Amino acid sequence: MIDTHAHLNIEEYENDIDEVLFRAHKSGVNRIVVVGMDYETSLKAIDLSNEYQGLYATVGVHPGYVNECNHESLDRLYGNNKVLAVGEIGLDYYWQDDNRELQERVFEEQVVKAINLKLPIIVHTRNSFNEAFNIVSKYQGKVTGVFHCFSSNLEDAIKTVEMGFYIGIDGPITFKNNMELERIVKNINLDRILIETDSPYLTPVPYRGKRNEPSNVLLVAKKIAEIKRITIDEVIKQTTANAVALFNIKEWWRWQKES
Repeated sequence: MIDTHAHLNIEEYENDIDEVLFRAHKSGVNRIVVVGMDYETSLKAIDLSNEYQGLYATVGVHPGYVNECNHESLDRLYGNNKVLAVGEIGLDYYWQDDNRELQERVFEEQVVKAINLKLPIIVHTRNSFNEAFNIVSKYQGKVTGVFHCFSSNLEDAIKTVEMGFYIGIDGPITFKNNMELERIVKNINLDRILIETDSPYLTPVPYRGKRNEPSNVLLVAKKIAEIKRITIDEVIKQTTANAVALFNIKEWWRWQKES
């Protein structure tokens, strides 16, 4: 399996990253995409990806950081060969909506950056799907990526995959009464789904309330298999192929630090 979205680059993992990666490997996770949110976390993602074979990095400014981080400061980071995508970028009107113009400008500039770099994008939306979709759709055919931790409705999911993007499915698929997300998983073709944890957030059942880890992506895969009434091996095989194709991943896991 590939956990296509984890924040191992933040303080929650400073003291036990080796143990976290061992548990991931033991549960069948052989590659992890470590996602940047600003300059510091993007740099940390690169550092981890250079230290551990099987980890990869993304570089971007999360909408929650647009007031503090100038995305142009990230330019020197994109050239690292472990950087697979521009992200996590997007719009978030839940936590802050008095800077919408800034969020939208930085988001669109990063979409254009990804096009120029020929990299996919990882899109964050919260209370902002329509606005984010409208920005991305202006560049349809020029950019691809994933709408991470998809939280809108089936109609929007269909629009997303028709635009050539993937849907990211995380721990909330295991939560009770999440009927719309189950409907999305049931009706969207498996070849358009990625599995994620968003560690340390969104821990799946039965571990809700605890720190999330990449090893828990197995629980996401199991729930998708249950909803689609297929085997977990089918889910793992296809979602892994999806991630490899989107992020152009060519290496396999060597369970050791880089020398």
